[in-house]
Amino acid sequence: MSFGQLILAIDTCGPTGSVALGRLAGRDLEILGQIELAGKTYSATLVAAVSELLRSAGTELRGLGGIVVVNGPGSFTGVRVGLSAVKGLAEGTEIPVVAFSRLEVLSRKSGVPSAALDAHRGEVYLRLERSGARPVELLAGPAELAAIDPAPVRVVVCDDGAATLASVWPGTQLVKAAAPVAADAFRLGEARLTAGIFADLALLDGHYLRRSDAEIFGTESERNPAVAAS
Repeated sequence: MSFGQLILAIDTCGPTGSVALGRLAGRDLEILGQIELAGKTYSATLVAAVSELLRSAGTELRGLGGIVVVNGPGSFTGVRVGLSAVKGLAEGTEIPVVAFSRLEVLSRKSGVPSAALDAHRGEVYLRLERSGARPVELLAGPAELAAIDPAPVRVVVCDDGAATLASVWPGTQLVKAAAPVAADAFRLGEARLTAGIFADLALLDGHYLRRSDAEIFGTESERNPAVAAS
């Protein structure tokens, strides 16, 4: 990847989403534009937003040097819409793609190694990063959180749901940050694109951490026919 090339970033994992366009200029990444997407509208607005950004920059899809996509955890529908769009954009043009966890993006933008996001249902998506060990990302409820020993010294959060960590880990400092957006994924993506470490589109999937309701309730109904009949 060379200086001056354009990078597209897409994040449709959260309650709201965004797409951004940037240009690598020397050692800096210039943000050319970002469009926010309302939640539950991604399938209708995402591709149009990408087209608008490219048109504003006076370029077309083939002018991209790479695409950065945030592939979860978060909304199942949002993650799937984002990944489907990225694959559609990249396959015909052979644009390299890199993917990142939303937890990693939140961690890197804040400078705090560990991060948490509200997963609803009394659970959080959690990234634990400790010196000398590979980062671990998991879905955790109160019992799983209480079993983590030692608890991290600091955790970055961007929503009230994740702040429930405070009651489980009273000694952990919670660092509040704004929710990550597409532009926050640029620097991570630029480094990997420059190094030539691309995702295999055939294997690229959502980083869900939780099974979908269809999988959960489908499995339960197979074990208990009464569930299916209820």
